[in-house]
Parts: sequence; C-alpha cells; structure tokens
Amino acid sequence: MAQTGTVDLFIIGGGINGCGIARDAAGRGLSVTLAEQGDLAQATSSASTKLFHGGLRYLEYFEFGLVRKALEERETLLVAMPHISWPMRFVLPYHPDMRFEGDTPTGKLLAMFMPWMKGRRPAWLIRLGLFLYDTLGGRKILPATSVLDLRSDPAGKPLNPKFQRAYEYSDCWVEDSRLVALNARDAEIRGGKILVQTRVVSAARVGDLWEITTENAAGQTVHSARALVNAGGPWVEEIIRNVTRINSTEGVRLVRGSHIVTKKLYDHDRCYFFQGEDGRIIFAIPYEQDFTLIGTTDQDHKGKPSEAVCTPEERDYLCAFASKYFAKAVTPADVVWTFSGVRPLYNDGAKSATAATRDYVLSLDTAGAPLLNVFGGKITTYRRLAEGALEKLLPFFPGTTGDWTARVPLPGGDFPHRDVALLTARLKTAHPFLTDYWAGRMIRAYGSEAGQVLGGATSLAALGHDFGATLTEAEVRWLMTREYARHAADVVWRRSKLGLRMSADQVETLEHFMQTADKAEAVL
Repeated sequence: MAQTGTVDLFIIGGGINGCGIARDAAGRGLSVTLAEQGDLAQATSSASTKLFHGGLRYLEYFEFGLVRKALEERETLLVAMPHISWPMRFVLPYHPDMRFEGDTPTGKLLAMFMPWMKGRRPAWLIRLGLFLYDTLGGRKILPATSVLDLRSDPAGKPLNPKFQRAYEYSDCWVEDSRLVALNARDAEIRGGKILVQTRVVSAARVGDLWEITTENAAGQTVHSARALVNAGGPWVEEIIRNVTRINSTEGVRLVRGSHIVTKKLYDHDRCYFFQGEDGRIIFAIPYEQDFTLIGTTDQDHKGKPSEAVCTPEERDYLCAFASKYFAKAVTPADVVWTFSGVRPLYNDGAKSATAATRDYVLSLDTAGAPLLNVFGGKITTYRRLAEGALEKLLPFFPGTTGDWTARVPLPGGDFPHRDVALLTARLKTAHPFLTDYWAGRMIRAYGSEAGQVLGGATSLAALGHDFGATLTEAEVRWLMTREYARHAADVVWRRSKLGLRMSADQVETLEHFMQTADKAEAVL
C-alpha cells in the first residue's frame, strides 16, 4: 500500500465548499490534499439554480444575516470571476389577489396584525423587502430595483395579461460547476493536490495526526494530515459515522431541488421570479442561449444522494407553476432535460424543507487532531464559508497568513467585468473561423485563457478531432490536463452544458477518445 508524506490539511469532498477551502488554505501557505470520490461538482454543486443571489425569499424567514452575507458576496465574486458570473435582472410580477402560505415569520405577523389580508402580500411589503435587498449588502455595481408596467414593457409580453405590474431587481448568474473546477485548479496552482475518482475509505486519529486511506483505480494509499476537513456535502453525516467512526448528534437534512430545462420560452434576456400560493418560489431563466431553466422544488429526500432525480411529479409541478404566469402553458412536452441535486442543510429541526435554514454551520471537533465538519451552505457564500473554516483551523497552524481571497481572480478572470464583449471580439479576430456563439462560449468558460485553449489555431482542423457542438480535441485535452475531466459527462454536463446540443453518438465518441487518448499530461 502506497504512503504519502504528511500535509497540513486533508479535505474530503470536491464540491464548492471543499474546493473553496482548499484554495483558501493553499493560498495561505498550508499544504493541502483534497480527495473527491467522483468528479468535481458531481453532486449538489452542479445542480444549483446557477445564481449568486442574496435569497430574497429568506427575508420572509428573517434570515437577515444570511441575506446580508450573500448580498455582500455578489459583487465581490463578480470582480473575481467575470467570465463565469454576470449580472442579471429579475422580474417579479405582482397581482393584488396573490395569496401565500402563512407558515413563515412574516406570514404569522401579517395574520396576527392584518388578518383581513388572508395570506395576501401587500405591495408595500414587497417594496420594503426589495428596499432591504437593495441596501443590506452595500450594492455598488448592480442597478437598483425599479417598477415595470408590464402592459408596455417587453417583459410583459410572454406573461398572462392579468399581470400588469412588476418589480425588477438585480442578482447574478454563475456557472456553478465551472466555479468548483476553477477553485480546485487555483488550489493546485498554489501548491495543493487534487485527487478525483478517489474515495476515502477510512480516517482515524493516530497520535497527533489523521491517518486517511484512499482508494482509486491505482489501489489504496495512506495519507497523513495534521487536520481533517469533512466537506462531503450530502455525505457529510455518513463520513462522520462510517469513515471517521465518530459518534455525533449533528446531522443534515437532505432536501431535493429539481429543475427542468425547456425550449426557449421568451426572447429577452431577463429572468422571472414567480411566487406560488404554496409559499414556494421558482425562477425562469434564459439558459445556454436557446433554452429556459425553471426551478426549483424543495422536497425532503429519503434515498441516497446519488439517486436524486427530477420525478414526473416535480416536473409537472414546475410546469403547472410556470403556466400560472406565462400566457402559453408550459407542458412536459416542452421539457428537453431535467436535473436534480440534494442540498445538505443543517438539521435545525425546521417544520418544512422550505423553512430549513440555508446558512452553514462549521463544527470543530478537537478531541485529538482537529476535525472540521461542514454542514449546509449556499454557493453564493462559499468564499465566506472557506474563510470561516480557516478561522477555526488557524489556531492549529501558528504563523499562517490571514484572509486573502476577496476579489482575487480565479484562473481566466483577470479582466474587468465589463470587458466580456471586448475579449470575445479579440478572440474572434485572432481565430477568424470561430462563430459568434463559439467565441462567446469560450470567453464565458475560460475568460482570458480562451486563447491558450485554442493555441495558435487558424482553422477548425488545427484543433484536432471535432466532437460536434463546437467541442474540439484541443479543448478536451485542456479539460483533461488542467481541469481534472476524466469522462465525457465531466466535459458535456459539468465543465460545459454541451450535452444539450450533442447526440448520444457524439458523447459516446468523446468518451472513447478520453479513455484511449494519451493521458501522460493528465492531472493524476
């Protein structure tokens, strides 16, 4: 059995929390190893609604601290990753007869002091919530809330004519799984080691160290670390009980969030925030230029996290929900793809999945070599979570430097957030064979590194095998050697969403190429 030297930090889990902590720790000079049992972002971190947002609906639950943290992070992250994140405007249609489930702190107060409202949300309350949303996070880049007349504004055209008024506010989009891969890559650039397709079999305290056994295609390896971080996401509780074999009363509440992707439902570039009578909200978002993303649901999940799928009932629920707002009904026949992820929320005993806190909890076990268990979290606050994790661990590593990640670019993000169009034009000039879509996709994926991915190619043929949908051998090799891709699904569903445009035969050809290509330069 192979053995490695001792590192400062061993991290279990290659989702956004694990990779964010790895990057932060490596940048402070700590030696770091991260192990992920599958692909980076293979579970929850690639199944989000793809938003950097404060969480407008969390104001109903008086989660002001969580919302403030998230709102503060939006612009910090926009500056650090302008290629994979960008501002969006959200349209919130309003009708005075709209009613909502009253089982929230806000709903209970309204029922107590304004019982005649019978579940309605008065316009002044929505305006107050949006005022807080505009001001809590110190907004500077993003435009403020405005009021729309849907009878004349283009945003009203796809909607049911009964909606004549709306509020428009700002939030941000993020390519979630690319965010994870770029954090992992930056961690490695700064000295960390990233192991994918590597399962942690056991972890035990031996003296002042953790002894961790991993297993992959090459066999088993024993690692030593001064501290262990359990960032297993939906598996965090299982890791505590079955990998570290520690008794704990802490656990997670697994909540399934499902999404549907439909044919493009409208022509403008804004998103919709729809409120339901059951207290839920969903978004309808322009997606990958030719599609619309609708989600999400909130259902307690009882099975294995890896078995989460969008059920027919959830699909139908999302279609029916959206149809209450759109003039033309959304039907299951419009759905071209579905995806579902399990949110590992800290089990705070909330009555419903919707009410369970989205804030994170960092639990430090110091009965020997330190163990940090990470519960919950939102993709928007991953960087703050990483700082919080290091704050708890730094007493064990005296002399380590302090916080550093705020506004520090991720790979490819070293350009002003307003310059995406300029970079796209420059890429097309350098590579005239690129279409507008192709050039835009490359900049949105790789930013200032897009030219390196394409190299000096002056024709499509110079990029090697053409897998279809603008995916070429040059890009695949980049993803294999720089971004830990091992299988076709890693490329077409996580490093990109080209699976929406590729046939099954094309994906099979890609898989065969990746399994037979020379991987001498692949990250191992």
